Amino acid sequence: ARTTLAVEGSLAAVLTVRLWQGGYEDNFGDALYSGIFHGVTAFNNAGISLYSDNLASFVGDPVVVIAITLGFIVGGLGFPILVEISRRRASATKRVEASLPMTLHHRTGQPRSSVIPWSLHLKITLLATAALLVIGPVVVLVFEWSNSATLGQLGIGDKLLAGWFQGVSPRTAGFNTVDVGAMNEPTLLVISTLMFIGAGPASTSGGIKVTTFAVLGLMIWSEARGDQDVNVFGRRLPTSMTRQAVTIALLSVAMVTGVSLVLMASDGIGLTAALFESASAFGTVGLSTGVTGAISTLGHISLVVVMLAGRVGPVTFVTALALRDSDRARAYRYPEERPIIG
Repeated sequence: ARTTLAVEGSLAAVLTVRLWQGGYEDNFGDALYSGIFHGVTAFNNAGISLYSDNLASFVGDPVVVIAITLGFIVGGLGFPILVEISRRRASATKRVEASLPMTLHHRTGQPRSSVIPWSLHLKITLLATAALLVIGPVVVLVFEWSNSATLGQLGIGDKLLAGWFQGVSPRTAGFNTVDVGAMNEPTLLVISTLMFIGAGPASTSGGIKVTTFAVLGLMIWSEARGDQDVNVFGRRLPTSMTRQAVTIALLSVAMVTGVSLVLMASDGIGLTAALFESASAFGTVGLSTGVTGAISTLGHISLVVVMLAGRVGPVTFVTALALRDSDRARAYRYPEERPIIG
């Protein structure tokens, strides 16, 4: 609660001052209301804006763009990450390390103070988040640089700012400063992938989560190397976790594919637009190519269902799998036999 109030309050203060001094609002009261609203919706990765063009009016405003960006990135990291960072900073402030028993340095053999290590969850989440924060903007800039309907008519500085914002926003934030419906198909495909992945676990985001995506990548790397275990940062991932990651990913793919098929069959929407709308709904992102308002009742119901499933389903299902694994310890195993793979 303290973290939420602190981040949303800071965002509201910055946005209020900018909206008032920048002339975006007619009076301070409107600026204050808009600042508070967008501070809350940014941190919670809601993507809802009070402006009819979302945030397109601020495409070249670095204060608004950076503030909103920092808000939904922090919200998307997840509360476990924020709590761990907060506790570590508090421990450093109180000099807790000085009271811990001495250990030997692994290289010099000299005594040193024990330091509480960063958790594996934090390392994987931050590494995967950093990679996606680079990949998204680069893809948008490469494919949209000359698109006159999106980035093409902007100056170089505004292009970089808009490319950054539109490259990081799809990971469940849902804001846009350019016309998403006018983007090229390669960009829409990559953005659909980012929306499907989402952000950090136990955060304000949707999607399968970056840790699930990272575990899948680590599984592929381990299999390609011929390793028996999935290892990362000097730790071994339990088999139950890798199985859960595969299960969540495959169920999510089936869900997004099924809704895309419904939209294509019931409303005649093309594959790219249907996949984009489905991934956006599953990741609770809120971005659209502009077809959502014109689809049928069946299409709307399908999107509503996948929104709820995308937000609540993965958390609930992972919990159910974990409880099932702990409650069903079999006293026997079947004989092993391998079918042909590939």
